[in-house]
Amino acid sequence: MAELQFREAIRAAMTEEMERDEDIFLIGEEVAEYDGAYKVSEGMLDQFGPKRVVDTPISENGFVGLGIGAAMNGLRPIVELMTWNFSFVAFDQILNNAAKIRYMSGGQFSFPIVFRGPNGAAGQLAATHNTSVESFYAHIPGLKVVSPSTPNDSKGLLKASIRDNDPVLFLESERMYGLKGEVSDEEDYILPIGKAHIVREGDAVTLVANGKDYYIALEVADRLAEDGHQAEVIDPRTIRPLDFDTIIASIKKTNRCVIIDESNPFASLSSEIAFQIQERAFDYLDAPVRRITAKDVPAPYAKNLMDYYMPQADDAYQACRDVMYL
Repeated sequence: MAELQFREAIRAAMTEEMERDEDIFLIGEEVAEYDGAYKVSEGMLDQFGPKRVVDTPISENGFVGLGIGAAMNGLRPIVELMTWNFSFVAFDQILNNAAKIRYMSGGQFSFPIVFRGPNGAAGQLAATHNTSVESFYAHIPGLKVVSPSTPNDSKGLLKASIRDNDPVLFLESERMYGLKGEVSDEEDYILPIGKAHIVREGDAVTLVANGKDYYIALEVADRLAEDGHQAEVIDPRTIRPLDFDTIIASIKKTNRCVIIDESNPFASLSSEIAFQIQERAFDYLDAPVRRITAKDVPAPYAKNLMDYYMPQADDAYQACRDVMYL
């Protein structure tokens, strides 16, 4: 194992895959000459050259479409978005082309393409730069959505995403790029898409969280352990396909669930998880499923309001106590 920053683990995954397969290339704003807006692609231009690490104009609709066309013609693009908020101007390209043309062509076209970049809140960037997009894209059949929480998972899941023959949306976090963690130094380290990770075992309550919220869940589990209650923490890793079997098995053991989700609450990821739990494990529940989400308003700019807007550990901790009737 080696200790790497989140950005370094992502870079390692892309580098290893580009060394393995010359059909893979990276395209996006500032990925080449500037070494990446968040230094994720640092040094890759020098290693692979300007034909495989390609700077683009500020035109997401254009370079997303270019990547889709390249994938249809046998290449395997990695398309970096400076933030997933900017993907909204390429909605038609992603939702109507990448997601649907394989189906509409009867399988004549495949789409081995990865769209990646930072998702969700990144501090004081105001309403148009703080959207958590998991539920938007997971809603669309034909897209896979991956959201890693640790440097180790980011490497293993990104390598799997690059090798996948379907379009994969890889959701990172600007606020996690500097996060350090142990990363496998296995020669070809790959994690399967669609398999959740039971991070911590327990029998008092199930906590489900990914991305930045994963660390809130661990903090809440520590606080509950101080009270004498062992929470089970599940990191979905993949939003679509989502490993409901692992979550349901946990509910059958703990009989309670709290979901921490950075999305706005209406029609969110946590909404779907809560529905699946009540459909598949209603008789095992000893309390209603609770969820802690972002507030149901556009993200504010002021720091104190932004802190209030985001899911909070105190709220998740109290929700756990509530479903445990403490």
